[in-house]
This record gives sequence, C-alpha cells and structure tokens, in this order.
Amino acid sequence: MKIFIKILIVLSITMILFNLFMVDWESPMEGQSSVALIGIMASLCAFLLLIILLISMKISSKLRRK
Repeated sequence: MKIFIKILIVLSITMILFNLFMVDWESPMEGQSSVALIGIMASLCAFLLLIILLISMKISSKLRRK
C-alpha cells in the first residue's frame, strides 16, 4: 500500500510539472491555460491528500505498537 501511495505521489508531482509547462503565463485564464491551471490545482489537492494519508498511516502504526 505504501509503495502504491508513493507512486501516486510521484504521478501527481509529474502532473503538476506537466501542467506548469502548459500554462501560457501571458494570459493564464484563457483557453488551454485555464485547463492547465485547473489540472495544477487538482494535482495539488491529490498530492496533499496522499501526504495526509501517509502521515495518518504512520500515526496509526505507532498507536498499534503501544
């Protein structure tokens, strides 16, 4: 499970980087740039949720040991 989550984290980071290169910084709210910005926000949300999941799994395993 931890390996799968780490793979998903790497995928979300690559999606962020890919969408950063797709944004036209001259007009970021027009055309495909707005889609890229939405993709960046979605990837950031996925990244944060996966990090929270990893942290909660670590806390859960430490509580079980006690």
